[in-house]
Amino acid sequence: MVNISSVSGQTPSPGIGFYGISKAAIAHLTRTLGVEMGPKVRVNAVAPAVVKTQFAKALYEGKEDEVAAKYPLQRLGMPDDVAAAVAFLASPDASWITAQILNLDGGLDAAGGTA
Repeated sequence: MVNISSVSGQTPSPGIGFYGISKAAIAHLTRTLGVEMGPKVRVNAVAPAVVKTQFAKALYEGKEDEVAAKYPLQRLGMPDDVAAAVAFLASPDASWITAQILNLDGGLDAAGGTA
């Protein structure tokens, strides 16, 4: 099982607090189910920062270069970035990974930024 959380569930993101709370709950559920459902079921989550989707457009539209400049990789996430991480976590290559949250943030957290 691979859940979709968000970096805003791990680090405060001003203006989208209620969204962050819901994503923090998903992260906690992921860890709990990972412990409870093993060894038969692996449960992990991905936690993206800003990904260029219709849903997130309000976070970057008209200021994409400015927003991307906060990320060490100097770009926003793309849907394929998230899909590749989900595919990995669902694959046999991740057979010894459970109860984990994989941040997909272009280095934002390490740089001290918020989504």
